Amino acid sequence: DEHLNLDDGRWEDIHVVTGALKLFLRELPEPLGKGQGWDGEIQDPALRGRCIRDLVLSLPPAHHDTMKVLFRHLCRVVEHREENRMSVQSVAIVFGPTLLRPASEEGNMAMHMVFQNQVVEHILNHYGYIF
Repeated sequence: DEHLNLDDGRWEDIHVVTGALKLFLRELPEPLGKGQGWDGEIQDPALRGRCIRDLVLSLPPAHHDTMKVLFRHLCRVVEHREENRMSVQSVAIVFGPTLLRPASEEGNMAMHMVFQNQVVEHILNHYGYIF
């Protein structure tokens, strides 16, 4: 219910805006990329790509639609990588752990992060196919 004035000077720092977005996404009761299958267990790249697309398509409508808009924006961020230094890999590192939490906290957290980043990279690189 709070109305924000985005022209206010405190929103000029992109790190503040990005941090607020990441905090919001982290505090959702369920992550946008909820469910099983984001753990990178499929080695064949073509099969993994279809699996990621199927997982995105199987998300509840609110999660799917939010991810579609968010990834469309992140693709635009990557398009300006020469100015903002945000490559696909950089965006994946920043947003992977926030968007795709593992189904369980068990296992190697570093490996979970690698898989999360790979999935986000894949979605960014194949946005048109996935959405």
